[in-house]
Amino acid sequence: MTASAFIHRFEPARDAGSPPLLLLHGTGGDENDLLGLGKMISPGAALLSPRGRVLEHGMPRFFRRLAEGVFDEDDVRRRAHELGDFVAEARKQYGLAAPIAVGFSNGANIAAALLLLKPEALAGAILLRAMVPLSDPPNADLAGKPVLLLSGQADPIVPASNSASLAALLSEAGARVTHKVLPADHQLSQADVTLARDWVGSVEAKVA
Repeated sequence: MTASAFIHRFEPARDAGSPPLLLLHGTGGDENDLLGLGKMISPGAALLSPRGRVLEHGMPRFFRRLAEGVFDEDDVRRRAHELGDFVAEARKQYGLAAPIAVGFSNGANIAAALLLLKPEALAGAILLRAMVPLSDPPNADLAGKPVLLLSGQADPIVPASNSASLAALLSEAGARVTHKVLPADHQLSQADVTLARDWVGSVEAKVA
């Protein structure tokens, strides 16, 4: 797996003190989708933004699903390992520290899978409207990894019980999870941006 195996965008850091962000789009998005969000969350951070390699009715995704909310878990595992290999190669190619994943919807789900399957690939994660990606997850060691999970109270796709289960799963693996339920649906709101920006700032302060 080389960094060129994923179509991607890379924007170098303007602030060497900011951890890089791995931007993971939702269904139908591409490598350009979350660049603006990344810049709002952490101005000056390096941005690494791959395009999902699975097509569903022509729409890029990071793994296959069998129906809405029903994942092809064998594919989830395979694609998470592919993405982890891409991150490792991109880190070498661009001289990056381990990134913080910023994933929305399908991108948040693959980020959660990456945390569970290849925890060494990420320094932490911002999971926007994420679900539990695997019904039988491995025993991951996420000791101290910071994770921000932002759910929508009126989300028609992600049940509240599912996002709560994901928060518990990551916490039990040792991650430092902050889970907030916002008065929002599946789409992102200004509150998501503000909370994510403040959270990244607090993570940077701890790193520094």
